[in-house]
Amino acid sequence: MSDFQFKDQIICITGAAGGIGYGLAQMFIAAGARVAISDRNAPHETAKSLNDKARGDKARAYACDVSDEDSVIAFIEAVRRDFGPIDIYCSNAGVGYGDGPGGYACGGSNKSWDVSWGVNVMGSVYAGRALFPTWRERGSGRFVITASAAGLLNQTSSASYSVTKHAAVGLAEAMAINHREDGIGVHCICPQYVRSNMTKGQDFAEQSKDGLLEPSDVANALAAAIKNEDFLVLSHPIVLEYYRSKGHDYNRWVSGMAKLKAKIAIFKMPLI
Repeated sequence: MSDFQFKDQIICITGAAGGIGYGLAQMFIAAGARVAISDRNAPHETAKSLNDKARGDKARAYACDVSDEDSVIAFIEAVRRDFGPIDIYCSNAGVGYGDGPGGYACGGSNKSWDVSWGVNVMGSVYAGRALFPTWRERGSGRFVITASAAGLLNQTSSASYSVTKHAAVGLAEAMAINHREDGIGVHCICPQYVRSNMTKGQDFAEQSKDGLLEPSDVANALAAAIKNEDFLVLSHPIVLEYYRSKGHDYNRWVSGMAKLKAKIAIFKMPLI
């Protein structure tokens, strides 16, 4: 998106060791921003890769466990100290676990549900809690949540993923509704399958009829959404059609998803 620039803006991206987070960092740097990338372990090699490609000091790595509020606050405070006021925060970190053992919709372990809730939902709550008061005072700021098409639709064989991604979409909606008048922009990324560690080795993702996109495709979709002030970021436009069909005839949609579940192998998310 060379026609839209983020010159001198300070961008935070969680879950940025690879995948969508790395794609977002590349896009923002190419458009003139400086990025603070984080993961549970500070992704120094990722920052080096980004700086080598940019031929400059554009990225810095931080450690952040987004499920821990103190860790999120420490990350934000470190970025403010090192770079200055934060312009955009991309709450991108995410996890997914299968419905095992047993394959029941509520069959995942308590730990898998707790971790999913902590990372996929509370990580954004903690960051918003730390950022919104300052953004409200200055009348600007932008919060991006990476949810999933599963947050609008569903994901077979991973109830914890679907439920927490639905919650992530709901949180993004609440942010957008409550803070539009404060000058704060909010965007919710809802892609289908994107090449990342989460989809690595997943035959269903590789063979998806709607396509396995690259992280750069998602990044470009976000840049376009920011330019147009669109709330939903749909790198797979077909998701909107599915979402409309779901709302138009819920019974038919549930029946269709059940048939899809019967056709595919169990989604091989890790079990904890």
